[in-house]
Amino acid sequence: MISAVLSLLGDTPGPPGRVFSVEPDLFTAAAEARQEKDPSGSPLAVRMRPRVLDEVVGQQHLLKPGSPLRRLVGESEGGPAGPSSVILWGPPGTGKTTLAYVVSKATDKRFVELSAITAGVKEVRAVIDGARRATGGFGKETVLFLDEIHRFSKAQQDSLLPAVENRWVTLIAATTENPYFSIISPLLSRSLLLTLEPLTDDDLRSLLRRAVADERGLKSAVTLPGDAEEHLLRIAGGDARRALTALEAAAGAALDKGDADITLQTLEETVDRAAVKYDRDGDQHYDVASALIKSIRGSDVDAALHYLARMIEAGEDPRFIARRLMISASEDIGLADPNALPIAVAAAQAVAMIGFPEAALTLSHATIALALAPKSNAATTAIGAAMEDVRKGHAGPVPMHLRDGHYKGAAKLGHAQGYVYPHDLPEGIAEQQYAPEELKNRTYYEPTRHGAEARYADAVEWTRRHLGRKRS
Repeated sequence: MISAVLSLLGDTPGPPGRVFSVEPDLFTAAAEARQEKDPSGSPLAVRMRPRVLDEVVGQQHLLKPGSPLRRLVGESEGGPAGPSSVILWGPPGTGKTTLAYVVSKATDKRFVELSAITAGVKEVRAVIDGARRATGGFGKETVLFLDEIHRFSKAQQDSLLPAVENRWVTLIAATTENPYFSIISPLLSRSLLLTLEPLTDDDLRSLLRRAVADERGLKSAVTLPGDAEEHLLRIAGGDARRALTALEAAAGAALDKGDADITLQTLEETVDRAAVKYDRDGDQHYDVASALIKSIRGSDVDAALHYLARMIEAGEDPRFIARRLMISASEDIGLADPNALPIAVAAAQAVAMIGFPEAALTLSHATIALALAPKSNAATTAIGAAMEDVRKGHAGPVPMHLRDGHYKGAAKLGHAQGYVYPHDLPEGIAEQQYAPEELKNRTYYEPTRHGAEARYADAVEWTRRHLGRKRS
């Protein structure tokens, strides 16, 4: 008994495949042992977890011979090249935790599991200290699985660096967020980034059929007709956990009715609707926002409303949506419709005052107006070209006649001498040089003939001619 407790605490190497925690106890160990012996009380998604890599559905691009994951489970020795730490990045339900679970079952290494939701620097250091003792005292390598690593702060991620760099632990980190935004660069550079793809319908179909028939699953207690299976695939949206959770709920409802089939009606009654595939805190947040703006830019009002609806249904902050619309009004519409920006600003003000659910109406109003407005990016390209010249050093001194002449001694320096006041002239425009000498004929604003900007195109042509400007 004492050796078992010490094994759990990390002072002696435990049995292969044991998943350790930082503060284990006998009750936790007993619960894990009972679950392994009789998994029937576990959720279907847990019972159907693959036990070896060959049972994993999908992600075949990560499971080729010699891949980092196969080396982690000990399928190849690698000689002097040991297994690399890996970061598993992918949407929910694509198999990140499953792959770590397979490693824990297959490897003869010490396996420690932490969640960034509950763990901190103290727990990480405890694991690292235990790993160094296990390596020095027993030659036992440690694999650390860290779930939800994006929830760790920069300082918490920093605490992992020495252990990963010196290979005191082999890290398997899982994240649903873009690691280039959520994980520090030093940790990325010391690990291999493995990207998991959403499961295909064929992947999920295979998984569902296995779950229906397998002894660990539903043991063929029910059948899954084709129409119900297709609806399950739509509900899942590439998420294996969601598919199995819905299947288990529908199977339970069918058995309660005494039905041998999971009918489409039973499935629809059990699962009210598909969850919106949108993560407000992850990269999907930016992907859907990007799709909204690009649909407005492309004048596809229906697609724009679709993405707007996805953001609203996911509980997106309406102020964030309104800010994106204001940017779009200047970036993609500009002076082709001078009312676009006031509409977007008014929408933002209204949203801040009323909030959801009524704010959905205001955002729809603004989205439709922007999507159907004539488009021009002339204002965007104009400031971009001007800033590019400045960055390249094309500036030069301000012409003497434009310099400030209000302070004492300015006239002696020649400042403001020769400046012509435009309002003194009949046409309100003075032919004089405004730009620095190097840029005196440089043009930035190139108006389109779209919508109201045609009027500005005429105006800019007239003013440049009266200023004596030559096109550069």
